[in-house]
Amino acid sequence: MKKLLTYLSLICLLSSFDRKELTWTALGDSITYLNEHLDQTGNRITKGYMTRVVEKLPYIHYTNQGHNGWTAVRIAQSIETLGLAKSDIYSVFLGTNDWWGGKPLGRLVDYQNNTGSTTVCGSFRIIIDKLRSLNPAAHIVLITPMQRADFVYLTNYKNNAYGSYKAKNGQYLESFANAIDSIGRFDRITVVDLYHLKGLGVKQLVKYKRLKDPQTGTYTNYPYPTFIDVPFNPETDEYPYPLEAVDKTYDGLHPSDSGYELITRRLVKVMKKY
Repeated sequence: MKKLLTYLSLICLLSSFDRKELTWTALGDSITYLNEHLDQTGNRITKGYMTRVVEKLPYIHYTNQGHNGWTAVRIAQSIETLGLAKSDIYSVFLGTNDWWGGKPLGRLVDYQNNTGSTTVCGSFRIIIDKLRSLNPAAHIVLITPMQRADFVYLTNYKNNAYGSYKAKNGQYLESFANAIDSIGRFDRITVVDLYHLKGLGVKQLVKYKRLKDPQTGTYTNYPYPTFIDVPFNPETDEYPYPLEAVDKTYDGLHPSDSGYELITRRLVKVMKKY
């Protein structure tokens, strides 16, 4: 038995030397951008999903093309100026800012007919066409937006947004996730669906939101969904997510270490096949 285990270990070791080196360009918004800007999280995270993926798959080498606050529409409109390079793998993790920014989602037909960057679906066609022009043989992975709790920016409380539990401009974030999934199905592109991933539901994003009780003025820890209608005053109130409130996100929107680890597991499951 001992000899067999030694033999199997040797086979695994030799196989790892045979793995082809792969390049990966990760295109996204702040959730991607923060991988190289941990200080902007108040060091509430230790590493993002790209660092975590290549730790597990060290033959993959990534380039961070995360753009803080950008939408898929803006990425599409700027696609020729981003300096995108030929890669073996491209991941596209966009959509949450389009939802909050009120960008029209459009329909699958906008993707199919390449109707341009007036809709999110049309913008995805521009993005994917560009990636395929750089490397027709590349593997493309579409990552849907995560669900969102109420977001409050760590260093600017006035930068806040309610969660994906209600519509923005008549659109639900889930519709954006479903549209990206439909694009993947239509064009036979791998989709990592984070919106419906068990463990990243809105109830798991923060343990509570610490707010003043409207009747007493006393700070109280409100779990979801009880915090929804409790007011938050960015001018006078304390930050509503102390470290003890962190769960799968550290601010209601951006993943914490445990949130990034869940994302990483899904990506590793896909990328280890390449």
